Amino acid sequence: MIELNVEGMTCGHCEQAVRRALAQVPGVTAVLVVDRVQQRATVEGDADLAALIAAVKEEGFQASAA
Repeated sequence: MIELNVEGMTCGHCEQAVRRALAQVPGVTAVLVVDRVQQRATVEGDADLAALIAAVKEEGFQASAA
């Protein structure tokens, strides 16, 4: 599992945008959690951390390794 801190999510639409972006990263087998309250996301697979962070940033949010 790979956990990310994701800053800036304020609503369900934000969570869905992050979920979709993470799901499209090569190597992600499942997006387990995207939680705007905890400001976290958890994915399963062997995706590149930098690619995950870049995907979240493309959606307009800040991300970092948890």
